[in-house]
Amino acid sequence: MRKLRLALPSMNGFFTFEAAARCGNFARAAEELNVTPAAVSRMMGRLEEHLGITLFDRMPGGVTLTEAGRILYEAISRGFSGIEYALREIEDRKAGVETVTLSVSTGFTTHWIMPHMAEIKRAFPSLELRFQLIMSAISGPVTDVDLGMRFVNGPDERHETSYIMPEILVPICSPGYRDGQRSLITGGAAPAESLIDLSDVQPDWSQVFFPGDPGAATNSMIFSDYAIVVQAAMLGQGVALGWLNVTCHWLRTKALVPAASRVRTTGRHCQFVRSRDKPLRPIVADVRDWMIARLGEDVRHVAALYPDLRLDALLERGQD
Repeated sequence: MRKLRLALPSMNGFFTFEAAARCGNFARAAEELNVTPAAVSRMMGRLEEHLGITLFDRMPGGVTLTEAGRILYEAISRGFSGIEYALREIEDRKAGVETVTLSVSTGFTTHWIMPHMAEIKRAFPSLELRFQLIMSAISGPVTDVDLGMRFVNGPDERHETSYIMPEILVPICSPGYRDGQRSLITGGAAPAESLIDLSDVQPDWSQVFFPGDPGAATNSMIFSDYAIVVQAAMLGQGVALGWLNVTCHWLRTKALVPAASRVRTTGRHCQFVRSRDKPLRPIVADVRDWMIARLGEDVRHVAALYPDLRLDALLERGQD
């Protein structure tokens, strides 16, 4: 620690550098720090001179980090995040609450967590859940949260993972929509499927679940938020691609049903991911384990309800 104190002119160097690197612009960093852009520029110049390295490449539209700057920024970001995390935990303990912050999709929050919220509150009376919500494909860092749901194959040097299930995709629709399509078939018509898609994430998947019939899907709706995709399917607007980790509750309660018996796996695994830089608090481990167990219970019920999906074999294979 003494060496660190000698390596920097002042702690302001840390704060100013972090803001400038994150903002990518001295003017925006100055606005955030309530100083002038010139003051930020002078501080960064002194820091670079003191360290004997260039931290930023200056350009007319802003600044970008050099390789040395990136290394320093990543370390400082982790340090600040850890300090903020510790302060928040101290405040929470004073207030008598335990917080867990999740980085999850809007779809998972709306269609799995919310239906189970009463159970969560009974299991963890002092818990306060906080959310970092993702509307589209779930990705991004987990440095600022306790747990992130991600599709990854396993841990790495910076992250621990806790296995939930394989990534399994099921075509889903409402019972009313399914029955309406069946009545058209009975009447001799060849019904076209209406597909509900998630923009910028999935390719044309109609041939995955409706092979050999190019005209099976002629209408489509495209949304940028997966929570709306699932909601539209529940309201009978068509067939959607159902991620099993999100839709298992509605499949279990029959608010949604499989639109076909064909199931797709991707080879990826749905896992809870956490940063190794943060200590694993008991409440985080307990909430994680409770959710994994409850998701597993929902999926097992879905497998029993719809044996044609052959989910049991997929789930066993996913754990190998």
